[in-house]
Amino acid sequence: MWRSLFLALGVSAIILGVECFAVETIQLKAREAPPPPSTPWDTAPKVGPRKMIAPPSWAPWTLVSAGAVVCLYSFTIPARVKKE
Repeated sequence: MWRSLFLALGVSAIILGVECFAVETIQLKAREAPPPPSTPWDTAPKVGPRKMIAPPSWAPWTLVSAGAVVCLYSFTIPARVKKE
């Protein structure tokens, strides 16, 4: 179980790091509680403020290298279950 957990964490970090190579900024839509409609015909969607995230230049390399190290570590964890 530990082996699969560390492998999943490592692969997730590698994927996130590769995604950081591809994007410059990430735009998140924050939803707030919509105000009550002023009329019964007020059906326009209410959108909250947007948040912009720009990953620093070191983030992709750090995520990819740390994910690779964790994946290599997961391969060295001995199998604890005996095969019958």
